[in-house]
Amino acid sequence: MKEFISTEPATGQAFWQGDVSDIGLCVQNARRAFPEWASQPLANRIEIVRRFANEVRAAADEFANLIARETGKPLWEARTEVDSVIGKVEISVGAYAERTGKKRLDSALQGTAAVRHKPHGVMVVLGPYNFPAHLPNGHIVPALIAGNTVLFKPSEKTLATGEFLVKLFHKAGVPEDVIQMVVGGVEEGKRLISNANIDGVLFTGSLQGGIAINKTLSGNPAKIVALEMGGNNPIVVIDTPKLHEAAVLIVQSAFTSAGQRCTAARRLVVLEHLYAPLMDELLKLTDKLIVGAPFDEPQPFMGPVIDNEIATRLQESFVHLLTHGGKVLKHMRRENNHRPFLTPGIIDVTNMQDRPDVELFGPILQVIRVSDFDAAIREANNTRFGLSASLIGGSPQDYNRFWANVRAGIINWNRPTNGASSKAPFGGVGLSGNHRPAAYYAADYCAYPVASTEMDQPRATIGVGLAED
Repeated sequence: MKEFISTEPATGQAFWQGDVSDIGLCVQNARRAFPEWASQPLANRIEIVRRFANEVRAAADEFANLIARETGKPLWEARTEVDSVIGKVEISVGAYAERTGKKRLDSALQGTAAVRHKPHGVMVVLGPYNFPAHLPNGHIVPALIAGNTVLFKPSEKTLATGEFLVKLFHKAGVPEDVIQMVVGGVEEGKRLISNANIDGVLFTGSLQGGIAINKTLSGNPAKIVALEMGGNNPIVVIDTPKLHEAAVLIVQSAFTSAGQRCTAARRLVVLEHLYAPLMDELLKLTDKLIVGAPFDEPQPFMGPVIDNEIATRLQESFVHLLTHGGKVLKHMRRENNHRPFLTPGIIDVTNMQDRPDVELFGPILQVIRVSDFDAAIREANNTRFGLSASLIGGSPQDYNRFWANVRAGIINWNRPTNGASSKAPFGGVGLSGNHRPAAYYAADYCAYPVASTEMDQPRATIGVGLAED
């Protein structure tokens, strides 16, 4: 039987191993469990997911340590991820009540009309490796509240985190067949989403993965599909006297989580006359960033990327930018070729022809100089993606113009590109998503509205078109 192994990025040691799942059996069990779970009162399901939050709270230290080891992210950041898992429960309860609440309407003949919501059925959740607990949990909790059963396939790079998350749901009282972990890689994922007995796919991951899912299910409009596929996000700096603060926002946007955030800034667009002083501040600050292992003291700002293969690809991407017209402002370095620790890289690509419109999922920031605000907006929109964008500096009128003209699902002012709130929708346009935003709006794709007209006894007459007796 095929076996999967996840390793610790910081050490290279094997961390978790297990056999591939029986896809057909998992789907069969989820389908069998659906009617009973869906027919429970909503209050019961909410009580159970609240117990789940308490279980996570009780295991917070163990959970954070596990996430830090398996992803390589600093312990402080792993702790914030666990906090987000806990916070997602109450946010999802409130969102379900607001987005899918019951409505009573007037009806003829003294009857009633109603709008209620029903779960779809068996939902597949495909999770990423960068936030292996928080991001899939953002699909799972709303899906369970709505009454769906869930088949959760974590990234094959973070299987230990996925297993721990599912066990906490079971410990809280969610039946084992209502949420199951599916162990597998790309091929198992394909078989899972192709199974005729699933009702929807909730995906967070790469553009290539999202397009493949969309193609697979394009001929079956009965299945709900929600895609979040990252971005080539711009952070734009115009007139501001606070260049140090601007540099801090850029660093937070580009290099938090070693650049492994879908909302990370990939492109810094800056007015020409601010370029030199801003680069001076940015390079000085970047030089101070500590790159290290999860439990190092003092705590690092960022850890390694997820594995050696990804680190090598990022190095190759940096070299490609350099050899095709880019000017290095800060070299991205890898001190140990056997481990995926990368220092932040910054490269000026203003004069590069045919800049690649791709998501470089790591600590690479491309800088583009422009002459004026109009050019900055054009450059911000010079991408097929549209997840996140941020404006640094300017006036309220400038921000209004930026907000109105930049195509993105998250638009911030004097805040990082990755400053998204779980109490707001999370999603993008273009190649960043398929207009099914997650976070607070996840309730929208976890249940569907049903319109009803109702009377306690049958009552009807035909007033026209009947022959006389």
